[in-house]
Amino acid sequence: MSLQRRLGFTLVELLVVIAIIGILVGLLLPAVQAAREAARRMSCQNNLKQIGLALQMHMDTQKSLPANGNYAWNGSAVTTKNAWSGMARILPYIEQENLFRQIDFTVGYSLQPGISSKRVGTFMCPNEINDKGYGTDPIYGHKYWPINYGLNHGTWHVLIGKSAGMQTGDGAFGPNRSYRPADIVDGLSNTLAVSEVKAFTNRVAGTRNSATFTPSLVPPTNIADLPLGTFNSTSFTHVEWVDGKVHETGFTTAFTPNTKVLFSSSGIQYDIDVVLATEPNLGDTYAAVTSRSFHSAGVNALLLDGSVRFVNNSIATEIWQAIGTRHGAEIASVD
Repeated sequence: MSLQRRLGFTLVELLVVIAIIGILVGLLLPAVQAAREAARRMSCQNNLKQIGLALQMHMDTQKSLPANGNYAWNGSAVTTKNAWSGMARILPYIEQENLFRQIDFTVGYSLQPGISSKRVGTFMCPNEINDKGYGTDPIYGHKYWPINYGLNHGTWHVLIGKSAGMQTGDGAFGPNRSYRPADIVDGLSNTLAVSEVKAFTNRVAGTRNSATFTPSLVPPTNIADLPLGTFNSTSFTHVEWVDGKVHETGFTTAFTPNTKVLFSSSGIQYDIDVVLATEPNLGDTYAAVTSRSFHSAGVNALLLDGSVRFVNNSIATEIWQAIGTRHGAEIASVD
């Protein structure tokens, strides 16, 4: 009687092999995810480096940094002269000269959807989950495209109009002002230029009569102390790269990176940005527009000397605010 040799695996052997493969996948997956995040963070940093080079080239050719919008006092109200953002003004230096040449800076961006609807890849972090158009346009579908990098408008106050002769804040950028390197008294290597921001962050605004409410130049520690208006779930920040307003292409250092600024509406808590004004026609504007990112533990930031740093969420408030001022005479470094 002959014996036949059985070929194949037993059920126990198959289960052991499957278990081993599962363990290997479990060990490998975090490493793959970490590698992908590292690649996305590096891509984000490269975007900031390109923006840094563009700002350097703008300073070389124009002798100053770009203004983030231009406004004027006409004797009775603040009026818009040119609301185009500083980011729009550096387009030629990030290989977007063709797009730049199509802009008519004497006409508002809202009347040029062929420009405002364009996606500029250098302005978008690969981690952004809302990389999509905003608003509607009969020709282009959407009217605007968001941005993930904000210009440093300083600590809290952005513009004081009538009462202070169009005085801007203490950051490296602002409306009307094209700062020169000599204006950055704290030094280019110690002053923030750009930091990450999240697109489609909920925005809450506030407007009060200047006779009954005068905001302090000191940033708030609790937004509950501010006279905020009604929450609008469709009001966002950083959804228009063409717009020079602080809540579209800027940030302030009132709160440290990725601080949750919570506002409750209808039983739901939202992480918000705040823009506060006295009577709108006076031009007084204060903002807590926080630097945020989808990276773990912090944000990427660009200094005015062109260097890029990763800033941890745990950075002390006084240091974050110190490196956000251009002339505070603080001895502070992001390192």
